Amino acid sequence: MKDLQEKVIKSRHAFQGKILNVRVDQVELPDGSSSEREVVEHPGGVTIIPVTPEEKIMMVRQYRIATEEVLLELPAGKIDGQESAEEAARRELKEETGYYGGDFQHLFDFYTSPGYSSELLHLYLAENIHQGKREPERGEFLKTEKISIERIPGLIFSGKIEDSKTIVGLLALREIIDHSQGHGRH
Repeated sequence: MKDLQEKVIKSRHAFQGKILNVRVDQVELPDGSSSEREVVEHPGGVTIIPVTPEEKIMMVRQYRIATEEVLLELPAGKIDGQESAEEAARRELKEETGYYGGDFQHLFDFYTSPGYSSELLHLYLAENIHQGKREPERGEFLKTEKISIERIPGLIFSGKIEDSKTIVGLLALREIIDHSQGHGRH
């Protein structure tokens, strides 16, 4: 679809931080005119759907300054340095919930908000996990909560879950469950 591509003419970094950078691109549009694009550069991250031995979903409640709310979310975090997405998923699960080990299945990748961000999230299903001790990062304050799978649609459609990565992950889980019923899962 070359007829939709934009060509970067000039690029500059407006901000460089610990977690992300902001780049401003001068672009040539498909019709030859020009425009400016602001892009949040993000190293990518992971989201984990942890299914506990009792078939509950382990989630976290965390205050998010951008929304000024405590949100109910799936465990997630950014990929650090040269670690693989699966290594990041295993690390984040242990840090945020205490759960470790088990079987990790990569489901798919998705962009969180491609209109302005390069953030790509890798979604993992974690089953047969074992409970251990939480190891939160310095400055990370959260509470864990186990949610029954049956409650997922109600929590999403009532607005009790507002985080997009969590909604994507939980709806993917519901689809997996619905698709596999009668097909020998578990």
